[in-house]
Formats: sequence, C-alpha cells, structure tokens
Amino acid sequence: MPPSGYSLRAHVVESLVGIKRPDVPWPVVLRNTAAVVLPLGLGLATGYPLVGLGVGAGALNTMFSDQPGPYRQRMRQLVLASLAAGLASLLGFLIGGQLLPLLVATAAFGFFGGLLVVFGTDTARVGMTSMILLVITAATPTSLSGALSGAGLIVSGGLLLTLFSLAGWPWQRYWPERHALATVFDGLTILARQPAHDDGAAPALTNAMTALQQTLLGRHRARGRAMEAFGVLLELAERIRLELTAMAELQVAPIVHAGFREDAARVLAAIANALEQGESPALAARALQTLQASESALLEAGSNPGMAAHIHSLTGQLAAAVRNADWAGSRGELRASAAETRLPKALRSSSGWATLRASLSPRSAAFRHAVRTSICFSVALLLSRQLQLPHGYWLPMTAAIVLRPDFAATFNFGLLRVLGTLLGLLLTSVLLRITPNEPWAHLALMAALCMGFRYLATAHYGIAVAALTGTVVILLSFEGVNPGAAVVDRVINTALGSGMALLAYIVWPTWERSRARGALAAMLEAYASYLHALAQPDQRNAHQETRTAARIARTNAEASIERMRSEPATPPELLALARALFANGNRLARTAMTLEALLGDLATLPARAQICRFIQQAASAVRMIASALREQRRIDAFPDLRRQQRMLIAPMQGAGDAAAEPLIGISDRLVDNVNTLAHLLNRDRQGPGATPDRPSAHP
Repeated sequence: MPPSGYSLRAHVVESLVGIKRPDVPWPVVLRNTAAVVLPLGLGLATGYPLVGLGVGAGALNTMFSDQPGPYRQRMRQLVLASLAAGLASLLGFLIGGQLLPLLVATAAFGFFGGLLVVFGTDTARVGMTSMILLVITAATPTSLSGALSGAGLIVSGGLLLTLFSLAGWPWQRYWPERHALATVFDGLTILARQPAHDDGAAPALTNAMTALQQTLLGRHRARGRAMEAFGVLLELAERIRLELTAMAELQVAPIVHAGFREDAARVLAAIANALEQGESPALAARALQTLQASESALLEAGSNPGMAAHIHSLTGQLAAAVRNADWAGSRGELRASAAETRLPKALRSSSGWATLRASLSPRSAAFRHAVRTSICFSVALLLSRQLQLPHGYWLPMTAAIVLRPDFAATFNFGLLRVLGTLLGLLLTSVLLRITPNEPWAHLALMAALCMGFRYLATAHYGIAVAALTGTVVILLSFEGVNPGAAVVDRVINTALGSGMALLAYIVWPTWERSRARGALAAMLEAYASYLHALAQPDQRNAHQETRTAARIARTNAEASIERMRSEPATPPELLALARALFANGNRLARTAMTLEALLGDLATLPARAQICRFIQQAASAVRMIASALREQRRIDAFPDLRRQQRMLIAPMQGAGDAAAEPLIGISDRLVDNVNTLAHLLNRDRQGPGATPDRPSAHP
C-alpha cells in the first residue's frame, strides 16, 4: 500500500496475495478434523447419519475455540463455546418459525455477541458461534423434544472436541507451558545471533513474552513443582533478553564478541529443544561449558570492562536456565525458591461486569460494533426470510462473520469470503466430479477439506474459505441436499451478507484515525512509567510490571497504526507522524531496556542519586510528550535534558571508572530519543512556540 495514502487497488491486492506462514500445529488439525468426521462416519456405519451430522456440526462450529494455552484455559473456552452453541441452537429450533421473536433474539445475540470483543478474540469467538447456530437451527424449527435432542447433539460435538483437545493432559501435563517457553528461548536464540537490529524495530519477542506470561501466570495456569522451575525460567528469559539487548545497543567490539554470542545462542537453542521435547538439558549443559570457556578467554584478554559485566551476567543467567530446564521439575535444581510469581498488572483482567459497563457508551468502539452487529444481523435475517432465499441462513451468518470492529478486517474478511466461496464452488465441483459417488468417498474428501480449512485459516482466509465451502456442501449432502444447488446458494448468500456487513460499517464507522493518537500516547505514557520505575533501582517488581505494561501498550499502538493504514481517507500526515513516533518509541524502549540491564552498576558509582534523578527527569519529559500528543498541541516549554545530561556526566568523564562509560553512552542516547520524540510532535503541530532542537544521532 502506498505510504502516502490509501489505495483501494493496493488494499485489494494486498488482501489477495498476503499469505502468512500457517501456525496451526498438525495435532490440532487432526484432532479437530477427527471430531467432525468420526461422528459422521460412525453414524453412517450404524444407520444414524443425522445423529452423526448433528455431532459433527457441533464440532465444526466450535472448532476455533481449540486454541493454544494451558489445559484449564482450553477446557474453559471449549466448554463455554459448547454450552453457548447448545443454548443458541435450542432457542433457534424453538422459535425459528416465528419471525418476530426470532428478530428479537437475533438483535439480542448480535448486540451481546458483538460486545464480547472487549474480552478478547477467544471470548468474542463464543459470541459469534452462538449467532451462527441461532440462525442455522432457526431454519429448521421443531418441537421441544426435537429441539432438545438437536441441541444436545450440537453440545455433544463441542464436548467431543473438548475431549480430544484435552486427551494429552494426563501424560503431557505441562506441554503448553513447555511449548510457550521453548518459543521464547527460540526467539532468544535468534536475538543472540543478531548483534545489530533494525533501528526502528520493536524490541524482540514482544508477543512471545506476553503469551508466555499469560500461560505461566494467568488465571488458568497449571499447578505443581514444575511450575516453580518454569516461573524461574520466565524471569531468566526476561533478564537474558535485557542483557542481549544491552550488548547489541552498546556496540562494543561486536566482531570480538560475535563468537561469545554464537556460543550463547547454542545454549539457548539447546534449552529450547529440551523444553520442547521434555528431555534433560544435557546438550545445553555441554554447550554451557563451551560458553564458559569463551567467557574466560574474553575476560583474560581484557575485554571492555563495561561489556565484561554483561558477559559475566549473561553466562550466569544461562547457567541458571540450564539448571531449571528439566521439563517436569522433579530432577531440576531450582536456583531459588522465590515467592509466588504473579501475573503483571497490565495482563490481569478486571471485573467482567466493570468492563462491560465501561463499554456501554457510544464512544466505545466495542459498543458501536455491538450496535452495528445487532442491526446488520437482524436485517440480514429479515431479508433472507422476505426473499425466501434457499439456505437463507447463510446470509445473516456471513454478515455476523464478516462484520468486525474495524474497517480493514471487515473489508478483508468480506472480500476473501466472497472470493473464497467462488473458488470453493469451482473446487467442490471438480472434486465431486472426480470422486466416486459413494458416502465413504465423500466422507474422506470432506475430511481432507476440513483439514485444509483448519490449517490454512490463519494463513490465507480466502483459500481456507474455499476448503470450508467444500466441507459444508459435502456435510449437507449427507442430509440429502444437492451439492450443486448448495454451492450456488452459498455464493449468493455470501455475496449479499458480505456486502451488508461492509455497508453497515460504512454507515456508522469507527475510524482508527480518531483513536490512533490515544494509542500512541498510551504507549509513551507506559514508557514514561517504565523509566520512572528504573529511577528506583531497588524496585525490581516495579521494573517487571512497567516493562510488561509498556510491551502491551506498544502492541496496541502497532495494531492501531496497522488498522489506520488500511482505512480510506486517513490523512497521510497523521500516518507519517504515527509511524515516526512508533519507530522512535521503539528506540526509546530499547534504550530503557539497556538501562535496566546496567542498573546493577549504579551501586558502584558515587553519582547514583544524580543518575536516578536524571532518569526521573527524562520520564517526566516523555510524559509531557504523551500529554501533548493526546491533546493535539505543541510542547511550548520542554526541559533541557541535554544540559542536564552534560552536568551529570561531567564528573564521570576521565574518572577511569569502568562502570561509568556505558552509562555515559546510554544517557546520551536517552536524551537523543526523548528530544527526537518532542521534535517529531512539534514539527507536526503548526503555530508559534519554541521547538526543541533536533538532536544529532549518536552511536
């Protein structure tokens, strides 16, 4: 997409050709497909195909609630999705023949299902599932006994999927936790092998660290002694990340230290492999011996004193990580039996009712999405009934699936769903023509298509929808529906539903450009809080809390910029400002992380109090920038951080203190980062006022 502004053509091309790497593990693909196909196969074999059809449909509609995470969390999500599907199905079966009550139900399900986006993707998916099954079952109203049995089959399908998802719990008790840790240590391996990085890129492992904290410390975390070792590994991973970032930022003799970083990468890779496989970290222990030999050689050769402290610290942290890397913890040597680690405040969810109440405002993006969904869902159902469209439930179902809280996602899902359905029309027609007209052959074909849908859904939605179209059409053929007619009906209803969803968004939009400044200001405020915490070197818990909060705020700001980039009529100047602030904010974040890694050296410096005061002044300056950004004004009186930094370092220069040199460099960079942010903001605002001098770039 052109950096200067929005282009519909570029947006369409980007949506069509943008293919991500599939990230769904094959065990998940296989167990999800089995939950759909096996009940239908058993029904065919025993002469009860409709029973198998109901169970398979329940599994298909709850499939995407089977997401990574601790087993307890997975169980909660799947059971909740199954029960919601059953309740919606029961209601649909009972009132499907009465249009007015059904419209009331679709309005209510649409509103509350849309409002669930405030709780995240997983919970929002439950709301969408209930909306889909409400209109599907409403197409075949039945008696109370029939409704109970039909809803029971759908719930059974969800519970069967739950059983398959949790089957590994007894003998792979900690696999989700080990996998999350292994992902982080794989990322640390890559970081160790990159002595330099993109100057404007976000600090490494942002998403992986957040996911790991949620897995190990969240509400549904596992219990047991192994979790103690995993908690220690989490803290060690944070410290290793800080040390590697500091070593890259300080840029002291990178060629000399390249061998040491490669040895560290081998240790990290071996730890990741041991965690993933659940094996003893014997290979990591051998790699650690090589690393320790490299450390000794560097220190004996007279490595830079400032860098020597980081080399020694990183080696010690890796040694502790190796000791704690035993997958079950029963044979692992705990480095420390610290107090229970808690989930950082930024990741803790607040009261559900409080969150909902806060969202019940026209200013809330979630509320606006809920209203759009409620109206669009109900109007789509009414239209399908008035036009008496064959398989008309696909129209409101598509509207519910396509309509998203932001324009870019709504446009992409609508475009790819229509094109994917057309592709599915061709694909299914060809496959059914070359496949023997036998139930078991069709079942095998449906299994292959279902696997393709589950595997590709996060890689390319259009291709996945093509596979889904074939899956659904073949599934309906077991109910006696002609596949050719079903495919054509699906194309018509999908096109209408996608068009209605996009129209609903355009009629009452929530443009990201009105919220991007707030997201960027929140990011800068989080960085200011992080710096404020670093001004108190002994408050380690505060460092972790504010570092995590900054990570979350940065992720939110990045998502906001991406959404704004894909919206029409976004002012190019605003997009350029947002990108510049984000990139320079990333530089500030890496500087702060390097500063945190250097905090241990402050104890040896006589100017510790002055250093902490300077960091506090920098934090206050960043907070001023955030406030001005939020209020869309210039900064008319900005502190002279450069003068304060020169006064701070004057006594250190020439004193011969090894710990002072890296602190002098990082304080200089901190001033550069903060002054650049202020310059960018003032350059964007027109009118009188003093503009801080743009600092020169320092290495």
